Amino acid sequence: MTTPAAIQTSLRGDNALPLRPASQVMDLERLGSMHQSRLSFMRTLIRRIMRERWQIEPARFELDNEGYGTVVYEVRAPHGLFSFVLFSDYLSPEERNDRVIATKWDLTMALVEGAVDDIYLEKLRQNVPKQEAGRVDARVFVLSRANRSARNFDYVVDQLSKGDQPDVEKIAKVGYLYRTTAVYGSGKLGMADWEKVRTKHKDFARPFAGEMFVCLMLRNFSLLQAEHIARHRSPDSYQPMDADIKRYFGIGNSTGLGMAPYLVNHPLLINQWIEMRELALARIRVLGNINDRVRHHLDELIERCALHTAETFTEDAWQTENNKLVLADLEALKGYIANDFSDWNNLLAWSEENCSVQGQEMLVSILLELYPELVEDLEEYHNAEEFLDLDPLMPLQELKSVIETRYDWALKIDFSADGARETCWYRSEEKMEPRLGSIADVEAKDKQMALGVGYAVRKCYDQLCEYVQEHPEHTTARFMVARPKMRGIVRRIQSMNRCVYGDIQANLLDREILPMHLLRCKLAFFGVSKFDPRSRLWVRNTMFQGAPLLEDIGQTFNDDWFMPLAPKQ
Repeated sequence: MTTPAAIQTSLRGDNALPLRPASQVMDLERLGSMHQSRLSFMRTLIRRIMRERWQIEPARFELDNEGYGTVVYEVRAPHGLFSFVLFSDYLSPEERNDRVIATKWDLTMALVEGAVDDIYLEKLRQNVPKQEAGRVDARVFVLSRANRSARNFDYVVDQLSKGDQPDVEKIAKVGYLYRTTAVYGSGKLGMADWEKVRTKHKDFARPFAGEMFVCLMLRNFSLLQAEHIARHRSPDSYQPMDADIKRYFGIGNSTGLGMAPYLVNHPLLINQWIEMRELALARIRVLGNINDRVRHHLDELIERCALHTAETFTEDAWQTENNKLVLADLEALKGYIANDFSDWNNLLAWSEENCSVQGQEMLVSILLELYPELVEDLEEYHNAEEFLDLDPLMPLQELKSVIETRYDWALKIDFSADGARETCWYRSEEKMEPRLGSIADVEAKDKQMALGVGYAVRKCYDQLCEYVQEHPEHTTARFMVARPKMRGIVRRIQSMNRCVYGDIQANLLDREILPMHLLRCKLAFFGVSKFDPRSRLWVRNTMFQGAPLLEDIGQTFNDDWFMPLAPKQ
């Protein structure tokens, strides 16, 4: 298989176009304007499951008539056997709470290595429903919990028990039966760490594959449980849900600030994700043939994206305005391509002149959808070795030049301006979750997290310039001895100089920072849709809407669930 480096080199020949520059791609607003794409992790997971024909069957199904009890699925993937263990418990109205401080949930789940016997199941039963208050071992590598949708679950059960189908228009507003409030992995609470999962469990060796799989299984169970309860409630009139309506149900997700630091603290990994997406776009710009079939598919995708956006319901004024802009952009795009365009570069340049940033990034997702043969092999390269290496022998003049070139964006920021360093990111003691506060809050300041990369670079540069004036011939090692507190940021500067992307080019300490952009960026890589902000700090969204069902495994699969639309009823 051709490596990304070889592909990139081939695209950067004399007659090839370069990747979009980091100054454009890593702009915070643009990162927060990304949409799901063919390279999103949900899409790549579904392709793997469908093409490899994973066998997913219930090994234990112990639910009472109201849907409470225990279910264990055995998952036979090409490289191993796994178990998805789920506990369904009664949750009183007084105990129901979707916030992270909750201690009880409708469902709790675990993805486990190997088969589960009675003894191990009992151990899981004693700990998984407690979530953070419990402890599991390294056989578990994902832990999650979820609550029923107050607006949909009982309604769907009632409809099916009467022999009626759920109203699609109602589902379009809330496209799920359950909403997960946390999905834990990577060594938390005693679970297997990422290194073990990556090296031992090849079926889940891509970033967040295990977490995405748990959400997919939750989606499957939510549909199964609703039908189970409806069938027992009224066996004479019950009718199962129509398959197309089933596929339109996804899983709800609530995402808050806990996701934001990840993009800052894993720059090499984020660089890899961004670079694969940009590499896919560059391939299309150079190699994407435009013929009648492609034109017809482009028209279909633009129309689909417009309908999907129109079907997205939100009460948030900011997101509503964004959706209106995207709809206007798509309408303008239809008019432009009707004039017999013949070059993707001209189309992208036109979008940058005439569309909102969200509209521009919607077009990028559409282009990736047009050419699976140019895109899909890049999904194999989403991993990265996350070592920020210090080069002690680098001359200080070279280090100074690296900062001036690579971090010119940080040097342009006036950190002395009013509000430029007002925001404080810190971690709460109660839940160890990130919070947003003010630098004036002494308690928050004492617990603050090192997310102000731009400011750290500025401080390093100022001290470096001062040091170089006295010791122009010194290396980085001598500077590190003199300024040991600069070690972390120098390590990052040198490591990121070997990347194309990776650093978010924004002042995350600014008073006006919008954390929603950080959340939206990571969620777009996951593959979620229908963003519904509840504040500037957290957002609801939908996962796996339109995806195949478990019963579709082994059937014809064309991977066509991008921007799903409500089925006709």
